[in-house]
Amino acid sequence: MKTHRHLGSVILLLICFSTQTFAYTERNLLQKSADQQTVKNSLLMDQKWVPYPAYSDRAGWDKFLGDYKQEFIKNGEKYLNYEWKVVKASDYLEYERSGNRTIMENPHGANNGAIATLLMAELAEGKGRFMDQLINGVYYSCEQTSWVLSAHLNAQLSKRSLPDYDDEVIDLGSGERGALLSWTYYFMHQQFDKVSPQISKRLRYELQKRILDPYMKTGRYWWMALDWKPGDLVNNWNPWCNFNVLQCYMLLENDRDKLAPAVWRTMVSVDKFINYVKSDGACEEGPSYWGHAAGKLYDYLQLLNDATAGKVSLLKEPMIRRMGEYIVRSYVGNNWVVNFADASARGGGQSAFIYRFGKATGSQLMMNYAAYIDKQREPGEVTSSLTSVGTDIFRYLQGILYQKELEKVEAKFETPAYTWYPETQFCYMTNKNGMFFAAKGGFNNESHNHNDVGTFSLYLNQTPILIDAGVGTYTRQTFSSERYNIWTMQSNYHNLPMINNVPQHYGEEFKATDVKFNPKSMTFSLDIAGAYPKEAKVNSWVRTFKLGNNSLSLTDAFRLKESDSPNQINFLSWGDINVSVPGQIDISVNGQKIRISYDKKTLSATKESVPLTDRRLSNVWGKEIYRISLNSKTTATTGSYLYTITPIYK
Repeated sequence: MKTHRHLGSVILLLICFSTQTFAYTERNLLQKSADQQTVKNSLLMDQKWVPYPAYSDRAGWDKFLGDYKQEFIKNGEKYLNYEWKVVKASDYLEYERSGNRTIMENPHGANNGAIATLLMAELAEGKGRFMDQLINGVYYSCEQTSWVLSAHLNAQLSKRSLPDYDDEVIDLGSGERGALLSWTYYFMHQQFDKVSPQISKRLRYELQKRILDPYMKTGRYWWMALDWKPGDLVNNWNPWCNFNVLQCYMLLENDRDKLAPAVWRTMVSVDKFINYVKSDGACEEGPSYWGHAAGKLYDYLQLLNDATAGKVSLLKEPMIRRMGEYIVRSYVGNNWVVNFADASARGGGQSAFIYRFGKATGSQLMMNYAAYIDKQREPGEVTSSLTSVGTDIFRYLQGILYQKELEKVEAKFETPAYTWYPETQFCYMTNKNGMFFAAKGGFNNESHNHNDVGTFSLYLNQTPILIDAGVGTYTRQTFSSERYNIWTMQSNYHNLPMINNVPQHYGEEFKATDVKFNPKSMTFSLDIAGAYPKEAKVNSWVRTFKLGNNSLSLTDAFRLKESDSPNQINFLSWGDINVSVPGQIDISVNGQKIRISYDKKTLSATKESVPLTDRRLSNVWGKEIYRISLNSKTTATTGSYLYTITPIYK
């Protein structure tokens, strides 16, 4: 499928070219869309909002699953003799002892996947063949002390990682298991009763105890943000957890007087997320988290819309559409994306999900892009993406519901000439010779933050050349006071300067200033001095990027209070790198080549290997990447450096 490199007309997301705002905006869009009484009156009770056949409707399931039916059954057969994984007490304690979280998460996640796959297999076949194993999974879940991930159990009053039977916590893990088991209860409770009434009775009790009651009885969970105050973070946890809770309530609670206050409480909480994120639509957490941030917000809004027959809906709000379109605008091509923060550089999103998000919000851009990435895959890959259930039953059933419609949509992906997010301060620019540039301003306390104010990435013909490494496997250190001891989080391992041998610092006050974008000259500039602590002794450091027809120029103009050490400007890359010729750096990655030209009288270049021992990083970049450093030959308090980056076509 041909990729169109430019739109016929450029798009400016908001009018202002220069802005400086990190403010929480009291929009409260959900609460303004309907009052609590309207919500109560609008709710469709007794699960009448569910668009799927009942378990007993075999013709309905045959029609709904269509060509995918046998694939679901085949997947379920792999679990007929599945040995349910025991999550041991020592697995939870390992998080405290070594920081390892996967030792608990892996068996827990495997059990989730087994339950979801068995559920879908039984819905597909309808002969009871998968029922006993599904019951085993349900009953095992009920016997577990907690569904919370070990890394999140510090939300307990004990602050420890061993589950406390008397202190229920709702996190991403318990919410996910709760939503999965709520769908299981909805579809299967009558069948379970034929085996033994104790199964459904116990499951319903546990869901009430672990999800429904604690959600209404406590507001201490940080992600709910009910007592939000300046400086508090509201990230993807908010819509993600609230969406899981809303699923549980809508699938289980049939008393309108109990259901309505719970739905309203989710609206009040989700409003905090909508208030926190920028109205320009960018996801500061990066494309990897878009599906959990904007994506889970959309899932939540879609369910709220369906559950109220469209009477409570934000789906046509322009801000929600902009949040959806971020995933399209951040796509470089060939499965590469702009990956600021903890995001991976790989991944274009789930086509069926992006399609229905686009359709709901009226975004033709998203619908065409969804068709584009869908048609890049082989037929077997499409089938696998729809039948490898994962654990998000809502999203996967919705994907099947819309897949046939998606297949009829025109496949079209056009890289905009530029995209400017003035509040989040992300800037993307492209030219006609295959260069895609992405840079950021912002501040060093964004969600999943790296100290990376002023960094940039450069791609040539859909191949990353100057890169953001991303993040390694999560451990206790990742989300602790030791986070910035990890090299991937530090500014000296981004495409940024070390000033007086000092890197950027963490904190909301460490930010870019005087951030400007001029689409006419294709110039992006910002002063990154404010991202450095006082030890850097910097008055200003203005970075100016200008994308021409066949080159990218970067100027670093600086004024220092004192100059104790030579400046060092770092660039990360991979592939073949030659720094042996003074004044130029040649980089070749998968046949794509660039040259960085610099003043050899002022700067000298070095290259060092950065071994990648973490699989999450090596799966993307291989065994190593490189840090290229341009080192000043003198110390000076004022000056400027010019680097010109040009493709090499030979």
